[in-house]
Amino acid sequence: MSKQQEAAAITVFADYVCPFCYLGRESLRQYQDSRDEELTVDWHPFDLRAQKRDENGEIDHEVDDGKDDDYYSQARENVERLQEEYDVEMVQELVTDVDSLDAQVASYYMKGHYPYETWAEFDEAVYDALWKDGRDIGDEDVLTDLAGEAGVDPDEVRSALDDDTLRSEVGEAFDAAHEQGVTGVPTFVFEGHAARGAVPPEQLRRLVEGA
Repeated sequence: MSKQQEAAAITVFADYVCPFCYLGRESLRQYQDSRDEELTVDWHPFDLRAQKRDENGEIDHEVDDGKDDDYYSQARENVERLQEEYDVEMVQELVTDVDSLDAQVASYYMKGHYPYETWAEFDEAVYDALWKDGRDIGDEDVLTDLAGEAGVDPDEVRSALDDDTLRSEVGEAFDAAHEQGVTGVPTFVFEGHAARGAVPPEQLRRLVEGA
């Protein structure tokens, strides 16, 4: 049995454009680093922009999703608080004009076709590109650059992004998340128990270890 098969896995529903997913991923990393045994991530995509997509799958920024100035102001305050709590530097608190769909398609492809370590490197690189470097992860060239750095042929990723069947599978994964009761991200799940939000490492420990 391989190390990947032996390692415990925590299920994580996430969207790269969610700052709390980035912060929650850092909290999870801190918890992972404190463990003696490896804990891998079973990532599941989630589309925060679903309500704003038109019939072509493009984001329509004119659609009212119920998020007003007060919502964004509170979100920024929470992001700033968690940055300090988790000792994380971010170049931006919120992103409203970046579409993560292609990033999720590329990530889904790598998860299904490459070793866990390759996917994990790409997953981390996408988060860092957006939240640490301010790059547009909706740009195909950015995604193929990140894939190349993870050891994946950029042309292979371009082909994956053009694969309508793969996109349909990602859409089905979005639907499956909702059917499982996931309404916001990040959502962490372990053996039937869940924690939602960028919860601290201690809460993730309780979730996984039952302490």
